[in-house]
Amino acid sequence: MDVHIGTSGYSYKDWKGVFYPPTLPDRKMLSYYCQFFDTLELNVTYYRIPTLRTMTGIAETTPDDFHVWVKAHQDMTHHRGKNPDIFPQFLECIRPLQDQGKFQGVLLQFPFSFKGNRENSLYLKELRERLGDLNLAVEFRHDSWVTPEVLDFLRGLNMTYCIPDEPDLPGLVPPDPHVTSHIAYVRFHGRNKQHWWRGGDRYNYEYSEEELTEWLPKIDSLSKTAQIVFLLFNNCHLGQAVRNALWMKEALS
Repeated sequence: MDVHIGTSGYSYKDWKGVFYPPTLPDRKMLSYYCQFFDTLELNVTYYRIPTLRTMTGIAETTPDDFHVWVKAHQDMTHHRGKNPDIFPQFLECIRPLQDQGKFQGVLLQFPFSFKGNRENSLYLKELRERLGDLNLAVEFRHDSWVTPEVLDFLRGLNMTYCIPDEPDLPGLVPPDPHVTSHIAYVRFHGRNKQHWWRGGDRYNYEYSEEELTEWLPKIDSLSKTAQIVFLLFNNCHLGQAVRNALWMKEALS
């Protein structure tokens, strides 16, 4: 099984004393993280375009066989057309990762309001054109996208369908293990029903061993369909993502 596990982000103050040693300097967080995981979902790029110096530092700090998924900036997914220069800026910022062979692909996470229709389908085609032959993983939040036709559409664009594990609420996407490219990609958000729509930290959730065990046969199935599988934990509050990722890593080993 070619399965790689990591978390969505790594630089969290509330991980100190939970995962990171309490006195570990912030600049050494990534090196420490790399002792346990070989994959990272870089989500700072959703909020701002990092400097080339920052991205070069990430590229040089991580091991040779490290995988980095970079989350698309919000102006590419949530506020389309707001910044016409966002695409060249984004492509420039990932260049150091590409040069060092660490870049794995772009995560395109769309909001619940991004529903399955012709206009939005055309935008996915536009994204493929703008981002060239990069690996693209698409995460939908609205279940109107979960149809055989959409899955075939993604296959035609060579886009990876991102499989979410999130609360079982009306309209959200179920955790069905669909594969639309050579990559399978699962994001574990937690199942915090109470705060998903009501504010607060929707990702404040720790999976039980029973909940994670339910995923083992699905991961086995994904590994037989896709060439490579990525499991990323986004329930980052107080290091819950780390604990769940380490449990999954041990279970699969």
